[in-house]
Amino acid sequence: MPSGPHGLRALLNNAGDYLGQRVTLHDITERKAAEEEIRRLAHFDPLTMLPNRRLLFDRLEHAMKNSERNQQYGGLIMLDLDQFKKLNDTLGHEMGDKLLLQVGHRLRDSLREVDTVARLGGDEFVLIIEGLGSHETMAASRAEQIAEKIRDALARPYCLDMQQEDEHLYTASIGLTLFRGQHTSMENLLKQADVALYQSKDAGRNRVRFFSPAMQAHIEERAQLENALRLGFARKEFLLYYQPQVNQYGQTTGAEALLRWQSPERGMVSPAQFIPLAEEMGLILELGEWVLHTACQQLKAWEAHPQFARLELAVNVSARQFHQPDFVESVQRCLQSSGANPARLKLELTESIVLENLDMVVERMQQLGALGIRFALDDFGTGYSSLSYLSRLPLDQLKIDQSFTRQLVQDSATSAIVKAILAMSRALGLQVIAEGVETLVQRDFLESQGCYAYQGYLFGKPMPISHWEQDQA
Repeated sequence: MPSGPHGLRALLNNAGDYLGQRVTLHDITERKAAEEEIRRLAHFDPLTMLPNRRLLFDRLEHAMKNSERNQQYGGLIMLDLDQFKKLNDTLGHEMGDKLLLQVGHRLRDSLREVDTVARLGGDEFVLIIEGLGSHETMAASRAEQIAEKIRDALARPYCLDMQQEDEHLYTASIGLTLFRGQHTSMENLLKQADVALYQSKDAGRNRVRFFSPAMQAHIEERAQLENALRLGFARKEFLLYYQPQVNQYGQTTGAEALLRWQSPERGMVSPAQFIPLAEEMGLILELGEWVLHTACQQLKAWEAHPQFARLELAVNVSARQFHQPDFVESVQRCLQSSGANPARLKLELTESIVLENLDMVVERMQQLGALGIRFALDDFGTGYSSLSYLSRLPLDQLKIDQSFTRQLVQDSATSAIVKAILAMSRALGLQVIAEGVETLVQRDFLESQGCYAYQGYLFGKPMPISHWEQDQA
């Protein structure tokens, strides 16, 4: 009867007499190799040959059961490489793969046989550390020592091209959480390690950070705000407020359009809270285009009212928005679709915009300036101000930041800075507007130093268009 890889068959002559047995052998080497390859592909990362996500979950479940049985803590470490995308973009994916292979070797060399190193994908690795002890404080200390050892190992120079023998330095951000038993699900443990990793990056990268409940609450709130932000844009919950800009005679010369979010669930959400998040999410591009389109429509609507027809409207532009390849075309589309006069539109740029790729910025400003659009440099003096780029940019106006305006007269150093800004602006032929003007003392000081344009609560708070037109009528 057949058995295993071979079969036995009786041999008989024509008379039916038993002569012996025939043995049939089958070579199953290829089948076994194919089965092994299937197992390898199912459980191991093809590049580094480290366990993949599927095997990681198996190992983690086993580690948690061991922890439950022996009442010892284990640690879950999540790490990724700092600036790995930049490496791929500059040196190519082949070099990126070589780095990942070396990282995998260093991680294996840093741990015991009983521990697990897995690659989740990209430059993200997860490590399971077992047997850290039964006391939480001691376990945390041991886990941190292991994580710091790993961080040091990964920070050593890498040789990615043996022919050139150049050494490259890369670091890792590391998040760490502890577990004992099976009280927390595997998904939650990974989430905790990921939260700690986010905290490490937020602290400046190349650091080890422990998971903290407060950080998780912050992350969850952030995720909820992201969802609300997307939903709010889809529901058209955003609107523009307008704050008047006036001259030295108190006459309104224009306004700044300011984005506001009126959420039914959250109320009026502070721009300081949602604008940085919108930038990180990429939603700032859609929001920015909506702001520009709405502002141009408002400029066109003002042309029908004699008291508003000559007003200028200032619109803030984010760095991400300005550096989009089709930014000039998108501004042109807004002007054409609305019919607004470009000469009444002023784009406010921050120093972070103009310091990145100055030649491209100048060219783009010149293209927009040819349409009649004017430019103001917002928050001047709060960043890395430099006279060298000011002389090259086709600016019309500098905007003194409200942080300076508030300290006028009270602080002699601030007053001296404002005087210097005004003197420099005159030398460069630039107009100046001061924001955050709240008192007559501030306004009078500015006028005495040659600043004749103001914006602030002394002249009017930001308001929706219905209130604006009532207030200015």
